[in-house]
Amino acid sequence: MLSGNFDLSGMLAALEGQAAAMKSKRIVIDALDIVLALLPDAMSKRREIYRLHDWLLRHEMTAIITAKTGEGADNFMPQSFGFMQFMVDCSIVLNHSVVLGVSQRNVRVQKYRGSAFDENESPFLISKKGFEVAVARTLGHVDANVTNERVSSGIERLDTMLGGGYYRGASVLITGFPGTAKTTLSGAFAEAACRRGERTMFVSFDSDGSEVVRNLSSVGIKLDAYVKSGCLSMISARTITGSAETYLVRIKTLAIEHAARCLVIDPVSTLSKSGNELTAHSVAERLIDWSKSQGITLVCTSLLDEMASQAEGGSPLQISTLADTWIHLNYLVQAGERNRGMSIIKSRGTAHSNQVRELILSDTGVTLADTYSAGGEVLMGTLRWEKESAERVNAELAEVAAQLKQVRLDAEEAELEVRLKAVQTELVAKQVEKALLVRTIESREREVVRGRSRMAELRGADLHTERE
Repeated sequence: MLSGNFDLSGMLAALEGQAAAMKSKRIVIDALDIVLALLPDAMSKRREIYRLHDWLLRHEMTAIITAKTGEGADNFMPQSFGFMQFMVDCSIVLNHSVVLGVSQRNVRVQKYRGSAFDENESPFLISKKGFEVAVARTLGHVDANVTNERVSSGIERLDTMLGGGYYRGASVLITGFPGTAKTTLSGAFAEAACRRGERTMFVSFDSDGSEVVRNLSSVGIKLDAYVKSGCLSMISARTITGSAETYLVRIKTLAIEHAARCLVIDPVSTLSKSGNELTAHSVAERLIDWSKSQGITLVCTSLLDEMASQAEGGSPLQISTLADTWIHLNYLVQAGERNRGMSIIKSRGTAHSNQVRELILSDTGVTLADTYSAGGEVLMGTLRWEKESAERVNAELAEVAAQLKQVRLDAEEAELEVRLKAVQTELVAKQVEKALLVRTIESREREVVRGRSRMAELRGADLHTERE
């Protein structure tokens, strides 16, 4: 029970002696509002705050003073000593709210005399490393190192479509509806990274690590050996609770501890469910910035709403504009069959393919089929097989018809050649006959002439007569 007058003189005297003994230049006064609550009225509280302020200035002490805010979110301090924010050199506001059942702590610098500062509210966490504030990229930020080195996606034909694979340190976004093989593509990337000897971390929000390893083995992606060797770290993010900021801090901490060069987050769209979407987008943006600064190749999958239209769309976090490479997976339903299609929407710095390819999963691995179209429509699965079979049958029939026509033409050609040879033989015979006739006529004429001459000689005709 309080009786008599009360002020801070005694407390400040004790602090002065302690500070002199310790030669202190800094002091922390936690929960000043509790002490001030002992004073009877607002005038007394104001007087004691000024007394404390003068004492700090006189002893050239740097002080951190904490006090509870008012009931309203916009009230900095209770009205009785709210003027204190105008007295101090720096004013920092902390708040704690719950958004959609998710806890969220934020910090905002309200004023800071003589210094430039960021006025926006920033999330923060109290972790085992201390007080961690989420700081966005600022003007003058040093860009991450850029390299032309390529890393494999784990699918040879996809590497070809990308002009050699993903860039080292790039951010890759794989979007699609449930069951379109987003996890399979990210698993293929993780396997290829481990095969190169690069430490990799796979963060799964949907399944436990052991389930992911088992499921991927059914399509020829073997991760078990790399998990056992320690090259691959499988993290089930379902064990992490809290806001999107909590997820980011935990992922960064685990990735640093594992010394990961490649990071897979499946799906990153889960962050949008942890608090408000604006905060989640900021977390995703800072995740990409952090991975680039660390030289980590980041592959994220993003789940699209299964009840939404099948048309291509951005991810719930709207990070498709931030990602360097965006691969979209979808379904193509034809002839009562559902097949998987894959296309590269963008890949910065790469002359990538614009074709829609069929993604084929089998127990021997993952591959992409050649593009096949008929009448301007891309065909996949059984419909494609039927069309190709029909075309093969038609091609065989056309080949047989061509062969039969070739035989017929050869026979006709042979017949014409025989006829031509007969005509040529007949022509030769006629030419010989004609030559014999000419020779016979000429021989007969010569015999007639000789006969006349001989007859004249036998008759004794004189030469004159002969001449005549």
